[in-house]
Amino acid sequence: MFGTVDLWTYVAATVLIILLPGPNSLYVLSVASRRGRRAGLAAAAGVFCGDSVLMVASAAGLASVFAASPVLYNAVRWAGVAYLAYLAFGLLVAAWRAWRSEERGASAPPPAARTERPYARALVASLLNPKAILFFVAFFVQFTDPSYQWPVLSYLVLYVILQTCSMVYLSALILTGDRFAQLFRERRRLTAAGNGLVGAAMVGFAAKLATG
Repeated sequence: MFGTVDLWTYVAATVLIILLPGPNSLYVLSVASRRGRRAGLAAAAGVFCGDSVLMVASAAGLASVFAASPVLYNAVRWAGVAYLAYLAFGLLVAAWRAWRSEERGASAPPPAARTERPYARALVASLLNPKAILFFVAFFVQFTDPSYQWPVLSYLVLYVILQTCSMVYLSALILTGDRFAQLFRERRRLTAAGNGLVGAAMVGFAAKLATG
């Protein structure tokens, strides 16, 4: 259909890839559980827009530019490492403040929660991932017919399928996180533990990107 091949294999592979935990999905779940459904939707929109830009860039040949310029690739990679480390630091600080506020009996939300911009953070985290660009090219090309006259349509079909699966998964994470939001607001130490775990996971993702 429209120059695609093995479409059902592509759908199955897409679902499996999306289900693998990563910094974007983890951040969406974290935001929804800490701040509720609206903030989770904002973070999901950031992921959606960021991935859309990366897919278009991949189809336009940005991966070839990265392959030809290791300096550019490494510059973007280290920017991604720094940003993931920044997100991890913010979450760990929020965990510490939530723990301390519980000890003091404070009721006001931590400053980080009031200033966080979920859409912008998720968007930047998505864009600063050079491995995603290379992955999209390597992944999509397996399911397109090189002889098809309109390759843009082939990529569009694959794009719609991937983003639909992604949004369904992120929506499920948001609903799950939203169910825990009230519990986390009432129990600050549980919030602190959650932030700490997500922050530690972000450190792991940054380390993996730095050494990959």
